[in-house]
Amino acid sequence: MSSILTVTQLNTYLSLKLKNDPKLRGIALKGEISDFHINQRSGHAYFTLCDQGSVIKAVMFRSQAEKLRFMPFDGMSVIAYGNVDIYIQDGVYEINVSQLLPDGEGSAYLALQKLKEKLDAMGVFSAPKRPIPRYPQKIAVVTSATGAAIEDVRNVISRRYPPAVIELFPTAVQGADAPQSIVSALMKADSSGADTIILTRGGGSSDDLSAFNTEAVALAVFNCTTPLISAVGHEINWFLCDLAADLRAPTPSGAAELATPDIREMLASLISLQSMLNRCAESKLRHFGDSLRRYEYALSAFSVKGKISARSAEIKLLTATIDRQARHKLAVSRLSLDGLSRTLRSLDPKNVLSRGYAFIYKGSEIVSDAEKLAEGDNIKVIMRGGSADATVNKVNFGDNSEI
Repeated sequence: MSSILTVTQLNTYLSLKLKNDPKLRGIALKGEISDFHINQRSGHAYFTLCDQGSVIKAVMFRSQAEKLRFMPFDGMSVIAYGNVDIYIQDGVYEINVSQLLPDGEGSAYLALQKLKEKLDAMGVFSAPKRPIPRYPQKIAVVTSATGAAIEDVRNVISRRYPPAVIELFPTAVQGADAPQSIVSALMKADSSGADTIILTRGGGSSDDLSAFNTEAVALAVFNCTTPLISAVGHEINWFLCDLAADLRAPTPSGAAELATPDIREMLASLISLQSMLNRCAESKLRHFGDSLRRYEYALSAFSVKGKISARSAEIKLLTATIDRQARHKLAVSRLSLDGLSRTLRSLDPKNVLSRGYAFIYKGSEIVSDAEKLAEGDNIKVIMRGGSADATVNKVNFGDNSEI
């Protein structure tokens, strides 16, 4: 016996089955609209698709409904793109519509989707994107020579970055001959030596812009060796050439801005950088000056010249000290010499004679004691002023303190 399911479990199971079936995802369903209305509170669109034999409920959530480029009405033939699902609450299966197109546009949309898948498989959209040069010298512009796009590009570039050279490679941008004309202009621009290519044109109808959704133009953009910016139509428009380009811009003016720097911002940055460099240089100079003064002080403290200067000062001080000490010793020696001279002068025999004394010689010897004399001895008396020869008559012995 099989297990018992709740209604919710059954509807949930069927919903998962439908969601996981690849044949029921991304389908295109053709039919007529009936009972179309938009819920005022949620913004979701609800309607029924029907043909001569069947009907199916359809819902288009608010995020997708807001992108509708037309207002659907009952009886309108459309092609709905989306996924089949079950609304679990009431068990009704429906299609969740991601895009809704009038029947006439649906075939073109399908063809475009197939071409997009083909190019994507070839790696046209997934190839690495090249960076746009920051400071281009030459910019090649591929667009109509008479359209507003070239004037917008020139005005913006001349204002933002006057040094850049702009070279126009004119091309048809709509009509049957436009794809081949664009391809030819792109090849010329790519071999012109430009730094950047801008492929651009202003807005228009889907038919007017269809050339930019062709395989030839997408491949030409992909094959360019020069970095390329695509700017076709308005911000809401996307084309195959946008996906193949290195960068996509919403408008021609936007492409010119993306292709060039703003010279006013560059000047402001240079002024700021110059100010910063000046501050850094001043700081470095102060630092080096302080270091130099420290090194000079260290060198002067330990240099030979400094040591010689210090020793010279010490020598001068020692010399002055020695000179003072020598002068003092000389003065003391002179005083001592004077004293000795006076003493010597006082002991000089001649000086003694001048005071009334006399020397007595007996022969060649001085008679210093009376005992050495005898009566009859011949003596010689030396006194101040001369001498006298005498004979001793008598020798008196005894104390001479009477003298």
